[in-house]
Amino acid sequence: MLKHRGFPGRLPGTDFQFIIRRANKKGATPLVRRERFRDRKTADRQADLGFLAALIAHFGEEPFERGNLDAGRLSWLLGREVIAVGKLDPTDYAQLLRIDMKRAEAAFPELFASDPPGFDWESDDWDDDEEGA
Repeated sequence: MLKHRGFPGRLPGTDFQFIIRRANKKGATPLVRRERFRDRKTADRQADLGFLAALIAHFGEEPFERGNLDAGRLSWLLGREVIAVGKLDPTDYAQLLRIDMKRAEAAFPELFASDPPGFDWESDDWDDDEEGA
């Protein structure tokens, strides 16, 4: 499983996880497109916004490997802002994904505004501190 060094471990100031520390011995948790209803909690929507902001900052429009990105967080964006490159294998840590910038901008216009929301990615929530974990 590829570890994305420099990717934030969680949304700053919350317990919303963005990455996992080690591969699941039973296999990768399947990616499943989750429906986002209008009545979702503000905190959940903020976690989606933060995760997408981190994906864009880290990968841009380039394809990226699922690796140690949290399946739950990816599932909230899957099939909309994050799409599979080729056929989706939902249990493959090596699955290539990419961000659909047009859909991302339509769903989260605040990320593309002239004054986008800031996230304190410089806090201790980054995952650069563990080698070989």
